[in-house]
Amino acid sequence: MHLSGLTNTHLINFRMLLRIVGWLLMIEAVFMLVPGMTSLWLGESDWLPFCATSAVTAVTGLLLAVYSRPVSHHMGKRDGFLLTALVWVVFSFFGLVPFLFCSHKLSYTDAFFEAMSGFTTTGATVINNVGTMSHGIHLWRAMMQWIGGMGIILFTLAVIPMLNHSGGMQMFNAEVTGITHDKIRPRISQTAKSLWLIYLGLTFLLIMLLWAGPMDFFESVCHAFGAISTGGYSSSDNGIIQWHDSLYTKCVLIVFMFLGGVNFGLIYKTLRGEFSVLKRNDVLHTYIGVILGMLVLFAISIVLLGQANDWQSVTIDPLFQIVSTITSTGFTVSNFENWGPFVLSLTFVMMFFGACAGSTSGGAKIDRILYLFKNADNELYRCLYPNSIKSVKINGKVVNPELVGKVIAFLCIYMLLMVAGGMSLTVFGVPLVDAFFSSFSCLSNTGLGAGITGYGSNYDILPDIAKWILSALMLIGRLEIFTVLVLLTPSFWHR
Repeated sequence: MHLSGLTNTHLINFRMLLRIVGWLLMIEAVFMLVPGMTSLWLGESDWLPFCATSAVTAVTGLLLAVYSRPVSHHMGKRDGFLLTALVWVVFSFFGLVPFLFCSHKLSYTDAFFEAMSGFTTTGATVINNVGTMSHGIHLWRAMMQWIGGMGIILFTLAVIPMLNHSGGMQMFNAEVTGITHDKIRPRISQTAKSLWLIYLGLTFLLIMLLWAGPMDFFESVCHAFGAISTGGYSSSDNGIIQWHDSLYTKCVLIVFMFLGGVNFGLIYKTLRGEFSVLKRNDVLHTYIGVILGMLVLFAISIVLLGQANDWQSVTIDPLFQIVSTITSTGFTVSNFENWGPFVLSLTFVMMFFGACAGSTSGGAKIDRILYLFKNADNELYRCLYPNSIKSVKINGKVVNPELVGKVIAFLCIYMLLMVAGGMSLTVFGVPLVDAFFSSFSCLSNTGLGAGITGYGSNYDILPDIAKWILSALMLIGRLEIFTVLVLLTPSFWHR
């Protein structure tokens, strides 16, 4: 007898997966109407590609939802992994269509790269002269980041409560960043709603604060979406440098980029008055400590290189760049490459570290780095005292050794993927340093460029095959490696 009508050769509930993908596509279609209506309101021709794409996406989603007819609504761990990876790819394939038919058309490769970069909140772009794009395109780029920041699956769990009983926990674990995933509410759907409400509240507050400064309302919306999602797309060719003279704008963005890098579960508990969690959270303390330590090192380097023009150039500007980098936002206030190779090497370290798990940031996450260093410290102690028993403790709790092993495996695979990506790019003529920096930038979902993709340029200069490789790295990095790579193992497809 086979459980739920599934056989040994059909371990995946494909019909249920297709139904959920259908629901998600209908949600994406609704989102697409927003930039479409914006373009129509402003008399731009790009309203037609958005509305047409929205219609096609909605119809496709409806057909999948209606005609999939699953035998069972049960979803297991395998279903959660496959669905999560599938949804992000499908969203990107439909999300790229407006770029193909807008007033400033992109090639299919460039459109896919831009969409994947948006949904994974990487922020790397192939668009030259961003300022010439329509308001609809600007808004869609910002919305892609915002949707992907908190998570496509997490949004679905919030709006479709029935998934609480249909593999919701598996999908939650497969998409939410971090080592462990704690429910802040009894039900997964309640947890998803609470996290999205915090995300919405912070976004609205940031829009209002930016609007109170030199930005107009539309610019405030685009940059608020990019900052809180730690995505980094801008509606200006010069990015944040457009408002470089505004101390107010930089300070506001620093605060909200920082919050985007904090575990949203921690923010939720703090808002409920549980302030004690802030005192005993080792990860948050490390996150703040790394930022302050980097600020000191940045300031010293800037002064020694004679780049200290005023007090902001050794305080606010480096702090902005540090928070932008460690949270994987990718905004820049100036050409940070002028701050010297030491600052560039520190940038590389922060891209690797990332911010806190459970946030919208990329990178390996501070949590894992903390696990690694504490375990390394224990191993060094055992070299002197072999018979001693020491455990890794985080936030005052002993960590399961199996979890520590998983963290070490993650970090090893992470580095191997970065190296493999960089080596692959060199095959297609990308200079060595640029290849490895681009590979790591996309894997960590930071989107920063250096050298040929750096200040004053973008990823458009790379060959098409390199863009597909980097797109794959963005997806793997956003879903934290295991969710994607497990699909490539034979054991995933066989009992």
